[in-house]
Amino acid sequence: MAATQSNPSKLRDYLALTKPEVNLLVLMTTASGFYLAARPLHVNILINTLLGTLFVASGTATLNQWMERAWDAQMRRTANRPLPSGRVRAPNAFLFGMSLSVAGGLYLTIAVNWFAAVLAMVTLLSYLLIYTPLKRKTPLCTLLGAIPGAIPVLIGWAGAGSAIDARAWFLFALLFLWQFPHFLAIALLYQDDYARAGYKMLPDFDADGRFTRSEILGFSLLLVATTIVPGIRSGAMASVAVGVAGAFLLYPVSRLVQTASRAAARRVVLASVIYLPMVLTLAFVCRA
Repeated sequence: MAATQSNPSKLRDYLALTKPEVNLLVLMTTASGFYLAARPLHVNILINTLLGTLFVASGTATLNQWMERAWDAQMRRTANRPLPSGRVRAPNAFLFGMSLSVAGGLYLTIAVNWFAAVLAMVTLLSYLLIYTPLKRKTPLCTLLGAIPGAIPVLIGWAGAGSAIDARAWFLFALLFLWQFPHFLAIALLYQDDYARAGYKMLPDFDADGRFTRSEILGFSLLLVATTIVPGIRSGAMASVAVGVAGAFLLYPVSRLVQTASRAAARRVVLASVIYLPMVLTLAFVCRA
């Protein structure tokens, strides 16, 4: 009976290593790139692109937690993760992460195309070898980490067999800019936790978060402005929709600038999570 109960628990721990909530966002952006590039839409290739990307993203998340297990143990929000809690052994997690990553890269190469596979591997390597170690060295980690965070949309674009053109770079810019209000708000929300583990997500001179809140406002304005021109070109309804989405994001951002509370930071995180699907859905409708 005990063995029967432990197996589902162990499966949940390995699933948690893959960060399924993050993978949902990765797959959404990958599918967006594929759908907006595909002429015509080949559903079987889309599924293969998503499956290979899911393997690579899951492997990346697992290896990231393997690399950061000692510091995760020092933060309240991550101390109960499978590795710092001891529920999964470090060698097992490393093997699991490597297997997923290699399988995903090979699958994309065979079932989709080599360019999508290369972009997936660039995402993995830049996230693990650049962004992850820089989190303990410089606040610029967010800037550099936004690059692998935006590449999945290019993986989808390449998976559709299309050349990377201005439309693809627009989607990349959208994903790149979106990450700043999202992750900087998270950094404010867990400022004490990050500091406890030695993560330099915020500048040393910004103890009160004023500079970071200004950054969030600036990047949010730039993000919304980036969507305006395509919205206007797509017609009156698209322009209104873009404006509504922008206001939905900018209102909690403006409140964060004024109040500097954890509750305000949490509302910005939530608004950013809703804003991105709103804009991508609008892009789907305009493409259709």
